[in-house]
Amino acid sequence: MSATLSSTKTAAALRRSARVSVELLAVLVMVAVGLWLLGRMWPVVWPLVVGLFLTTMTWPLTAFLRRRGWAPALAATAVTLLFLLVSLGIVALIAVPVASQSGELTDGVVDGIQKLREWASGPPLNVGDDQIAGAFDAAVARIQGSVGSMVGAVVTGVGTVFNGLVTGVLALFLMFFFLKDGPRFLPWLARQLPGRLATDVPIVAERGWETLGAFVRSQALIGLLDAVFIGIGLWALGVPLVLPLAVLTFVSAFVPIVGALFAGLVAVLIALVSNGLTDALIVLAIIVVVQQVEGNVLQPMIQSRGLGLHAAVVLLAVTLGGSLAGVVGSLLAVPAAALVAVVWNYLREQLADPPQVSEPDEPRTGDAVLS
Repeated sequence: MSATLSSTKTAAALRRSARVSVELLAVLVMVAVGLWLLGRMWPVVWPLVVGLFLTTMTWPLTAFLRRRGWAPALAATAVTLLFLLVSLGIVALIAVPVASQSGELTDGVVDGIQKLREWASGPPLNVGDDQIAGAFDAAVARIQGSVGSMVGAVVTGVGTVFNGLVTGVLALFLMFFFLKDGPRFLPWLARQLPGRLATDVPIVAERGWETLGAFVRSQALIGLLDAVFIGIGLWALGVPLVLPLAVLTFVSAFVPIVGALFAGLVAVLIALVSNGLTDALIVLAIIVVVQQVEGNVLQPMIQSRGLGLHAAVVLLAVTLGGSLAGVVGSLLAVPAAALVAVVWNYLREQLADPPQVSEPDEPRTGDAVLS
């Protein structure tokens, strides 16, 4: 005999489900409004984001100078000028030559995909043109857009990277003020906020800053090492466009997992077109070895404190960021996900039940008498 449903429990479950649904809907509306506001304020937010990234890279040198007795304004000025000189040197020595070869890089990738198409249409695969024509056309369009965007974002100067000269100058000034007054920001913020926010927001901001700094510095160092080692391998094999491929490898390091695969695919395709199948396989082996050394040796050493994100979360974040905002979204997806994880972990700490403290056992009467 089957038990009948309780009308009281059913009504209570429906009321709870309705309440949870309304709360989730309210949260989604708040998120949608926040993203809308972010899009409307993007001309201001983007220089702020760039300034924060630059500050995370230059803060260690600034902190070193301040520990040596330099005044905050003097240390920030010296580091900003040094960064500006280094950036101009990179543009003059690397970005200009790479920009002149970016068209060849895109054409080489397209030719490499064409060779793969011809190979797939012959034995032993014998894949028909009607089966791969659509995929090929989509791949060509994607590669042309992606390579053009990623290489262009690095090599066409400050105007492209910072979305115009005004944005670049604004980001540079923000970096200077962050370097100069950064340590004073959290105490000032705590004085402006009421109640628990005066404690919670500065703690979350400090943890987010540490996470962002660890990510940017570690990915920059890992990307530099990858670019150097892979560039040496390409140069030894006589593969053309070594400098653009090395720059692309460095930039791709800021998009974990997906970036390494993309840069490796481009290098293999260029080697296939220029040097043939044997050298393309050697390039593939070099990339696999470098990636294995990075993942198993360099990354654990450099990123002693990881982002705390699972590889699947990183992959989904990069995919979502790329679909929403293209290359910029892919670059910002992982640090944004890491900051969300920082906020979530802090909320869990605050909402968790306090640990149960076991009370000491009561002394027995006999023990008390003996003592």
